[in-house]
Amino acid sequence: MTNDTRQEPFDEVLEPAGNGGAEGAAIPTDRPEDAAAGLESGDTGDAGARAAQERDAYRDQLLRLRAEFDNFRKRMERERLQMSSRVTEDAVRDILPIVDDLERALASDPGDAAGSFHQGVQMIHRQMLEMLRRRGVEPIDSIGLDFDPNIHEAVAYEPAEGRREGEIIGELRRGYRIGDRLVRPAMVRVAQEMR
Repeated sequence: MTNDTRQEPFDEVLEPAGNGGAEGAAIPTDRPEDAAAGLESGDTGDAGARAAQERDAYRDQLLRLRAEFDNFRKRMERERLQMSSRVTEDAVRDILPIVDDLERALASDPGDAAGSFHQGVQMIHRQMLEMLRRRGVEPIDSIGLDFDPNIHEAVAYEPAEGRREGEIIGELRRGYRIGDRLVRPAMVRVAQEMR
């Protein structure tokens, strides 16, 4: 004994909501008895229209899935680049204090006895700056420019003769950026108008 009321697994999905049967449905069922009933009743023109509707529905679904996947792929690539940029930025922030220490060591007077030591520090400093340059890190030029709170951090305002108000007259710590992103602001001294 067979159970004629049994539904195929995809019948609920293929039949539109609010429509009691396959007649007029955008996507017909795949049951052979339904197809045979449609042919016997003589609605072959209606079957062609339903086939065209089904084709259009599948094509629309394919285009939507393709666009959705393309958007997903672009979003994942953008997130990967942002993550890589953040990791690089964090690593650079950890390295910059070492570069600062090397610059302070180079600025000190080496004396005659420490000549080779001083040359070694210069070599290490050059290698560090070259490594940062390869990673896209650029120093921010500050001295002689106007103070910009977006890239400079003012630690002192000093009266300076012959300098305009807001001009940077000294750099205590160099600032760096990667492309347009600020890694570390420059700590600067800013000229104040003489009174």
